[in-house]
Amino acid sequence: MSGVKSIILGTAGHIDHGKSSLVKALTGTDPDRLKEEKERGITIDLGFANLAYPDGLTVGIVDVPGHEKLIKNMLAGAGGIDIVLMVIAADEGIMPQSREHLAICELLKIKAGIVAVTKADLVDKDWLSLVIDDVRGFVKGTFLENADIVPVSARTGLNIDLLKEKIKEVAGNVKPKLVEGLFRLSIDRVFTLKGFGTVVTGTALSGTITPDAPVEILPSKIVSKVRGLQSHGRSVDKAYAGQRIGINLQGVDKEALKRGDVVVPPDRFMPTKVIDAKLEMLADAPPVKSRGLVHFYSGTAETIARIIIYDKDEIKAGEQCYCQFRLEEPVIILSGDRYIIRRFSPLETIGGGEILDPYPPKRKKKEGIEDLLSIEKGDLKDKIEVKVEKSGFNGCTASDIEGWIQGNIPEITAAIEQLSKEGKLIKSQNVLFHRKIFDSFRDMVKSTLSQFHKGNPLKSGISKEELRARMPVPASRFLNLITMIDDIAAEKDVIRLKDFKASLSEVEEGIKCRIIAALNKDGFQPPTKSELAQKLSVSEKELADLLKLLTKDSVVFRINDSMYITKGQYDKMIDLLKDFYCKKQEMTVAEFRDILGTTRKYAMPILEYLDSHKITLRVGDIRKFVLK
Repeated sequence: MSGVKSIILGTAGHIDHGKSSLVKALTGTDPDRLKEEKERGITIDLGFANLAYPDGLTVGIVDVPGHEKLIKNMLAGAGGIDIVLMVIAADEGIMPQSREHLAICELLKIKAGIVAVTKADLVDKDWLSLVIDDVRGFVKGTFLENADIVPVSARTGLNIDLLKEKIKEVAGNVKPKLVEGLFRLSIDRVFTLKGFGTVVTGTALSGTITPDAPVEILPSKIVSKVRGLQSHGRSVDKAYAGQRIGINLQGVDKEALKRGDVVVPPDRFMPTKVIDAKLEMLADAPPVKSRGLVHFYSGTAETIARIIIYDKDEIKAGEQCYCQFRLEEPVIILSGDRYIIRRFSPLETIGGGEILDPYPPKRKKKEGIEDLLSIEKGDLKDKIEVKVEKSGFNGCTASDIEGWIQGNIPEITAAIEQLSKEGKLIKSQNVLFHRKIFDSFRDMVKSTLSQFHKGNPLKSGISKEELRARMPVPASRFLNLITMIDDIAAEKDVIRLKDFKASLSEVEEGIKCRIIAALNKDGFQPPTKSELAQKLSVSEKELADLLKLLTKDSVVFRINDSMYITKGQYDKMIDLLKDFYCKKQEMTVAEFRDILGTTRKYAMPILEYLDSHKITLRVGDIRKFVLK
């Protein structure tokens, strides 16, 4: 990023406490852009401004509404915030939305901020001192406990420059966003510009983007291309995570897009309507019953969700739990994202937490949820290991993981490589499987083959298709897994245990001798398979297995499905052909029939066998000798 750092600061606080006026004093930009906002003097929707510093630092400011009826608009702006500027008016002090906004910031795990006590020019010093003391008590125990409290006046300019310096100090310690992750931008505004077309804006949560890059807008699956980019009021050739970005989209109607949609690279993310999460309830929240309805917010998306609480029937104020949200509308969300829930009715913020698994496995309500604990508490390696293990026999690719969890791609790649070195993950054709899953598959295959060999000692093995049908594995993954088993052998379409060899019992050895004798008895007019079964008083299945084994060992030769000859007869036939072709270069069917001393009924299938095995070559009605 050439040393340039971009930070997002969000305002928070009660209605009419001077947030927008303070932003204008800091930046020179009035964030109230709507006509109605100008007329009423309050922020209805999100406003945006930039605070640029001489050293290249740019702080993008998201000014959010404070009215309790507009909290959902505040939530739309809170998702990408790095720093909070908590605004409390000196003449009114702490108010209801001050508390709700602070609670939301706590639930979103915003790490840093500053408190601005606005309208300081309207009160005397003693009152201001009391308000500041009150604020210190208000933020105690929160992420703002040790934050600077700066009294300011947007009207007189009191401490505006000091506040700018404090913002710069805090910004310098902010952990950078995932610049090397997949690009992701949650849309908070959609509009059109004459001569340009549709433009969307939002905060880039991760990755980078350039003009002409292909993009996909989810969940509507609209494919487009970046015509142009703006960041902090100017056109750019590349935009990064942590910046406010405007994207001019090619060939997309404004009406097809909405706040809550997400701009991402094509084919890398998948919308979801079922999410496993950790939930933390606010200290004053009403209880929520399992299967109850709530309003769910993440990024700029909002939808209704049914909550399934895993380890209890109800969650109360101040409690925590693992739960599943079943959403009314699909969202694009990653493991590690934060979310907020509000009461279904009346609307009030009641809790929030961390997304653990955006594509959870099916589980019953009381089922063990140890995997969620591993995702919550573990490091990147732990989370990836759980993801791959829970993918089961489907496995997953590195791309799947990159679109599942927050992370820089090089770090994800390194974690996968380390897990592979440790033997916890194995890879086949770019598909990752957990060692436990592979071991269970290998054991199932070996057990199935062992039972098959025991019941079918004459068969060289089981067909791949039959084995696949017996395994609880998706057809698309069967070959990935089967090729990694060292203890089996595959010959064409047949699979067997490596140490297995088809063998005959004493009884079957006797039948073998009788088969050879019966085939030799009539020379080149052998009995058909069904006739042979009747002569020997064995079932056609048993005979077929024996003939297959004898063919494999070259004791007999299969002419077609019903006709077999012994090796002795085959060798005799080859010698007769060699003798014939020493005298003539071409042979008719009649001559071949006479050589073998048989009839056309038997001669034709034998000739077709010789042609197919490139011993003879048919040219019109005659055969030439190919075998040397």
